[in-house]
Parts: sequence; C-alpha cells; structure tokens
Amino acid sequence: MTFDRRTLMAMAAASVAGSAFGQTPPPGTKLALPAGLYQPTETIDLWPDGAPGAPAVPLVETVNERSTDAQLTDRAVFGISRPRMVVFRPAQSNGAAVLITPGGGYRWVVIDKEGYEMGRWLAARGYTVFVLFYRLPGEGWAAGPDVGLSDAQRAMRIIRSRAATYGIDPGKVGVMGFSAGGHLCADLATRFAVQTYKPLDEADKLSARPMIAAPVYPVISMRTPNAHPGSREKLLGPTPSVIEEQKHSPHLNVPDNAPPFFVLHAEDDDVVPVDNALLLRAAIRARNIVVETHIFAHGGHGFGLRKAIGKPAEAWPELFLNFARTQGF
Repeated sequence: MTFDRRTLMAMAAASVAGSAFGQTPPPGTKLALPAGLYQPTETIDLWPDGAPGAPAVPLVETVNERSTDAQLTDRAVFGISRPRMVVFRPAQSNGAAVLITPGGGYRWVVIDKEGYEMGRWLAARGYTVFVLFYRLPGEGWAAGPDVGLSDAQRAMRIIRSRAATYGIDPGKVGVMGFSAGGHLCADLATRFAVQTYKPLDEADKLSARPMIAAPVYPVISMRTPNAHPGSREKLLGPTPSVIEEQKHSPHLNVPDNAPPFFVLHAEDDDVVPVDNALLLRAAIRARNIVVETHIFAHGGHGFGLRKAIGKPAEAWPELFLNFARTQGF
C-alpha cells in the first residue's frame, strides 16, 4: 500500500487531533492477577465523544473470570460502551502493526486467551499490537450487525493516523482474529471500504484496508448448516433474512482488492465447522488473491496459543510469521 503526500498530511493532522482523546483503562478484574505476568495499561479510545448510536439503557462493562487456576487468567468482557484498543509495544519495533480481534461468539470479548496472550507473543517479535475491545451487536447499538465492523474500521484508521507515534509503517497494518473475532477480521478484510459510520475527523480519511488478514478458526458463513448458531443469533437475530445472511458472510463479499489471507482451522472443531475456513479460502482463490490455508487434524476450537501446546497446531504462530514475511509484513 502506498501513500501520497495528501494522505501523509492527513495522517499527521489526524495524529495531532487524536492525541487529545480521553483514555479508558483496560477491562479490569476484582481478582488478583498472576504475579510477574505483564498486564498492559496503555489504551486508545476509538470515539472521542462517545461511541455513536448508544443503546437506550446504559451498558455496564462486566468482566467474567472463567479460569479456576490462579496462575492462568481467562477473562471475558461484555457491556462494552467505550470501545478501545489496548496497546502492546515491542522493545524494538519491526515497523509493522497487528490489530487483534478476539473471539467470544459475539456474546463477549475474550481478554486473555485470544487477546493479551497473542499480543505479548507478537510484541516479543517486534510487532506493535493493538487488541480491540469492540462493541457487541446484541447489546442494542443503532448500527446493529455492523457495530463491530465500525469499531474495526475506526481502529485501523486510528492506528494509521498514529503511525509516527508508534514507529510503524502505515502501510503495514494487518489484522488477526479468532472465532467470532475471526468473522470480524474477515469482515474488515472484505468490507473495509463500506461506510458503516459517519466520518468524525482526519483519521477517517485514511484507509481501513488491512495489509494482510489472519482469521483463525473463524466464523464465516451466516447460513445453515455451516453457521455457528450462537454467533449468528447474536449478530443477526433469530430470523435473519437471506439478504442479511449474505451481507454478513465474508466469503460472499470478497472484493478484487482484498488483502492476502492466512486462514487456520482444525478438522475436529466441534463448535465452528471447518467448512467455514474452506468456504472463505475458495472465495479468496476465486478472486485470484493470495491465500495460505492450514487445516490441522487435531486442535478443536479456541486453541489460541495455550491449547495448541503439544499438538501439531502448536506451529501455527510461526507459520503465520513465515507467511507474513512472504508478503513483506
């Protein structure tokens, strides 16, 4: 991706304007966190005057701890009214950035397993990482099914607007998502040019197109029998129309200028059928877009980093890095 002088000037102006945003702390917890494990504190709010189209009844941000191991957190957050990015800065930047969209079935957003753990791993390898806590479509926002995409588009633009601050190349911003967050990742990579909110500032003049996209065990199809029932209902309601199903199935909306994809799934996934990944791969190939696909025999669903240990799927993060390098990322 190249940027002309006008775009660079817009980025500079957006960076100055964005620096005045008030920042909301990361999702918290009342429980003690594991000693010695880095917990990020730097955040970037997406919407300076509050997220648009708020529900009539104010939301209460709530964090649930699902782990029974005091040394292994597994938090999930819902009721997100102040969508924001939590930042992981590398000790030495390689000039690239990754926006992470964790999963949670559009019921909540997973904090640790598909957010912070991957953030730490990528930052240790030179990437500047932004973990996105996006609004949930079933919580009454006016944008409805597009509310998460609005946050993802806005996040990509803010990252680019602050490229100089973080020492990154604005053309080297990718996205990685897991499960329902994999759906959001693929949605961003296929509908990045769709206007889902009214532009606010100079940052919104920048592109929301990621350089590469990595949906991991993603929800893709919103049509039975391949749809994940929970994600489908939270996103579209109990009886969506065929038009709504098509609009929100990324494999049915791949444009000719979609970015290269890295797609990952397990054959024995008993939550999100592996056919979701295969449908996406076929649609990308039909557009002659670069795609690398890894289907592991074993892994189940939601393996992230921790549950892949000891299995062939454990190799997936290094496979992603190898692919990213071939794309100049």
